[in-house]
Amino acid sequence: MFIVIGLLVGFVAAIPLGPVNVFVVSQTLKRDHFHGFLAGLTTAVLDTVFCLVALMGLLSLRISLKSPLLSLMKVVAGFIILLVSYRLVHDSRHFEIPQEGDKIPSAAARPILGVVLLYVTNPSLYVFWIAVAGTMTAHNLVQSRGWTAVAFAAACGVGSLLWYMLLVRFVAERQSRIHPETFRKILYYLGLALAGLGVYTIGSGLF
Repeated sequence: MFIVIGLLVGFVAAIPLGPVNVFVVSQTLKRDHFHGFLAGLTTAVLDTVFCLVALMGLLSLRISLKSPLLSLMKVVAGFIILLVSYRLVHDSRHFEIPQEGDKIPSAAARPILGVVLLYVTNPSLYVFWIAVAGTMTAHNLVQSRGWTAVAFAAACGVGSLLWYMLLVRFVAERQSRIHPETFRKILYYLGLALAGLGVYTIGSGLF
């Protein structure tokens, strides 16, 4: 039962539009299916790790919503999001859709680094996994130690990975059909959306 719940939690938690989803889509559009998948896989691994750590109680510091650390994390996250948004807007001005046979520059580490920075500086993800762990252990569906904790965390990661596999495949299959001008507009508006989110995140950390 808890395996099914884990799959659903991981899948549903990955769906909302946010910096990570935008980054995964942009990597797929700007580079290729592999780079998009690598970004999604990195997110799924982080989901698994954070879920397991929360279940084991290592995240149970119960970060105060008014703590200086939380405010600092929000400001840092906001600036990282703004950097990603700037890159998207910059690329939207001259980037061309890679065609079949084109040589894609090797940058396998970039999707991993980008996702890690966006993930670890997002305090809402810490709070989310603490809440999930608390709910599962409070209802005795999962033990905070042992194989059930590992299995549940792995199920969350698999559910998350399933979403990103579907997302990347959906975008990659339609990449070749997108007109270059439409493609640039997509990147531009994704960048603007991220910029708005970045400004909001910085504001919420400062005020």
